[in-house]
Amino acid sequence: MGLKIIVLAKQVPDTRNVGKDAMKADGTVNRAALPAIFNPEDLNALEQALRLKDRYPGSEVTILTMGPGRAADIIREGLYRGADNGYLLTDRAFAGSDTLATSYAISCAIKKISDYDIIIAGRQAIDGDTAQVGPQVAEKLGLPQVTYAEEIVSVTEGIVAEDDKYGVPHAILADEVSLNIKGSLVIKRRLERGVETVGTTFPCVLTVNASAPDCRPRNAKKVQKYKHAKTVTEIQDQSEDYMDLTADRPYLKIEEWSVNDIETDINWLGLSGSPTKVKKIENVVFQAKEAKKISSDESELEELIVELIENHTIG
Repeated sequence: MGLKIIVLAKQVPDTRNVGKDAMKADGTVNRAALPAIFNPEDLNALEQALRLKDRYPGSEVTILTMGPGRAADIIREGLYRGADNGYLLTDRAFAGSDTLATSYAISCAIKKISDYDIIIAGRQAIDGDTAQVGPQVAEKLGLPQVTYAEEIVSVTEGIVAEDDKYGVPHAILADEVSLNIKGSLVIKRRLERGVETVGTTFPCVLTVNASAPDCRPRNAKKVQKYKHAKTVTEIQDQSEDYMDLTADRPYLKIEEWSVNDIETDINWLGLSGSPTKVKKIENVVFQAKEAKKISSDESELEELIVELIENHTIG
């Protein structure tokens, strides 16, 4: 059973290095002033996709991202780690998009890709911490979703068994098969106060926690294979010899889509399609204002624990 998996990834500013130039006058993030990195939880999502690819030969992992031209870097990073291909959504019309406009553009791109089984994303991006894009994409595509995923336990192809014990719909009627249900997943979720195992049918959308396994490192052979992979815009800046190279090796071409390449309503994109506006960004540094010294005496340790529980620091 080969699975078609789309990983939603984002190139984000490194929020550990937020400076005075982090905001533009219009309230959007000045991404050019900040180092760009692969969103950490999207790497956890990529690892889950790659584990499915390892488990089910013939599976294909596609990276989908939206951003400026330099966001192609994270598609290359995905290729180095085991992804098979990628799509970059890039256009000035996407600039300033909030989660609503972003999820709209991404869902339109997924509709164009059309052939997919599982869509996996990180729980949230470190530049916003909203955890909204994944669920909004699921809603716009009309797909079931599982959030806070930590591990994909199993994948079952075809109609779900009646005796499934994880809450997957027990009986799929004949007239429901037209909904394009391809099979079922069993997923372990990491919640605030414990672990939950759930089931869902697929196609579906999963969002993955940082508690999931870290992504594997780059593979040296894949780095050599894909180090010259570029988008159309990047290829145009290269020499004629490089263009001949990409013609001979089509896997080196990263698909680049603009607004005109996907079916969208321009009014739902960018700043015009974004009801949320960022007013201010601050770099907050936590500093200790009080200190308490205790000895190794057991009674003092017990008193400290009681105090921490009472003020809800722990427990």
